[in-house]
Amino acid sequence: MTCKLSLATLSDVAKTAAIPGYDRASLKAGIVHFGVGNFHRAHQAVYLDDLFNAGTDHDWAIVGAGVLPSDAAMREKLAAQDFLTTVVEQDNNKTAARVTAPMIDILPVGDAAAIIARLADPEIRIVSMTITEGGYFIDASGTFNPAHPAIAADGENPNAPKTVFGLIVAGLKARKDKGIRPFTVMSCDNIPHNGIVTANAVVGTAALSDPAFADWIRANVAFPNAMVDRITPATSQREVDFLRDNFQIEDSWPVYCEEFKQWVLEDKFTAGRPALEKAGVTFVADVTPYEHMKIRILNGGHAAIAYPAALMDIHFVHDSMEDPLIRAFLAKLEKDEIIPIVPPVPNTSLTDYFALIEHRLLNPKIADTIPRLAQDGSNRQPKFILPSTLDNLRQGRDVVGLALVSALWCRYFAGKTDSGKDIVFNDASAERLHAAALKAKDDPSAFLVFDDIFGEVAKSELFRKRFAHALKTLWEKGTRETLQLYLDGKLAV
Repeated sequence: MTCKLSLATLSDVAKTAAIPGYDRASLKAGIVHFGVGNFHRAHQAVYLDDLFNAGTDHDWAIVGAGVLPSDAAMREKLAAQDFLTTVVEQDNNKTAARVTAPMIDILPVGDAAAIIARLADPEIRIVSMTITEGGYFIDASGTFNPAHPAIAADGENPNAPKTVFGLIVAGLKARKDKGIRPFTVMSCDNIPHNGIVTANAVVGTAALSDPAFADWIRANVAFPNAMVDRITPATSQREVDFLRDNFQIEDSWPVYCEEFKQWVLEDKFTAGRPALEKAGVTFVADVTPYEHMKIRILNGGHAAIAYPAALMDIHFVHDSMEDPLIRAFLAKLEKDEIIPIVPPVPNTSLTDYFALIEHRLLNPKIADTIPRLAQDGSNRQPKFILPSTLDNLRQGRDVVGLALVSALWCRYFAGKTDSGKDIVFNDASAERLHAAALKAKDDPSAFLVFDDIFGEVAKSELFRKRFAHALKTLWEKGTRETLQLYLDGKLAV
């Protein structure tokens, strides 16, 4: 007999899953979090759940917030189950479910006044976010774009903002006017120097309507950098059904994730923080080495395998890694062109770190998908792949493999797999990328015209040469043979 998840049914849920060891009624809000998606609920919320289970810091509960239609859908589903989430952790030889309860509310989506009022509440001392790589209004160089229509609109109407950054600015302004200490703004997204990027977005938005207040934010608000890591696929009906059939729990939006998780956080907070080190968070003075390691080796690896796998009609990540060509391609790319330009990380072997990633990507229980890795490439390529390309070029190193990754991305956006199946794009820039990719079949340079994506990389004659040859080979010989030529050292011209 199945049990619908709620606070009232936790004793029944406990028969098949771990449940909170604390009284949810004892929690008080300390954090407003924008973007209550799967990653947040498998990562930050789990760390807080662990901390609360240890019997401490119960005044740091989460209040969710959002600005997108998807946020409204999440609010509706989670509200119906008292904001509880079932997290299913899966490794090769283990599947375990736990219910987490650190979230006590989600604010009405679209109600700027309600969100600003909560942000102005003295109890709120941290505002965090997982709004995806594309949510920061930045270009290929990581520069904030204040001319974006959504940001410009908030600049013109600072008292009725519609973006996350406009709301944060309004919340900080309300606190300043009331003499309340500003909250810390903490990004939990996979962006290099995410704290700096977030600071630029908040300050840049404020400057449109009040330059003096923008200066005040820069001087008085903490924006810690962070590295976050846990593979967390999207939830489908498959996951909902699995939870019901195997754990007898009815959860409208459970989260599935790998057992591994990591959070490295700069210890810089304006108004205090929970003792997350007790839950396994690593606090450091400089996140940069960890950030480079994760974003380039793991996220870069994701981006590298996504497009050859898609072109070869492979759906699941673990299946792509079971393919000898793709696995060998990733290993050679990492060994030759990614790991050598990653700065040293304290007490960490980068070779061992990549071996751990291979193990994680081979986990069949996660059932992470190639379409998820392939989505939003116009935002992910400039953050996960092209910085490695640029660093190699600046150091006088060759970029045969990284240029191949860019060529695979271009070939993918031509819209057909090698077998002729249609590719479904999930990218805000899909229309322009598709048009350019079709032109690039005859003129490879047509795909390199996007300065907001390729930036300085596209100016390199070596990169353009490597890219053009790789793309030509992909069209003439197909993905599988092209990968073999790369592995045999025969792709360079």
